[in-house]
Amino acid sequence: MGTLKLLVGFLAIVGVAVAGFQIAPPLLTNYSFQDDLQNVAMMDGGNQGKTEEDVRNDVLRRAKDRGLALDPKQISVQNISTPGLRAVYVAVDYTVPVNLPGYSFDMHFTPNSGNKGF
Repeated sequence: MGTLKLLVGFLAIVGVAVAGFQIAPPLLTNYSFQDDLQNVAMMDGGNQGKTEEDVRNDVLRRAKDRGLALDPKQISVQNISTPGLRAVYVAVDYTVPVNLPGYSFDMHFTPNSGNKGF
């Protein structure tokens, strides 16, 4: 009986570890991508010559660097302008499939560049 409990406990720990190794990478990638979006919004917001398409291309390039396959339609860009000041708000909506042994699901993420204005 003691050996059975030990085996079940060991399998439970292994199961949690396997799930953690499958779930943690998309979470960490999203966290880093969120930081990338804030940088893109800050840098492109300060550049008057950048269009929404240029910002979208910058986001796509950052997503590709992170291994995220995004469609341009998944990226929302808003220019927020006041006299003499310009800000850019960027939001992305994407999912990442996670395959665990015997169970698969999609993790949904909606990172954005932060505040919408000054």
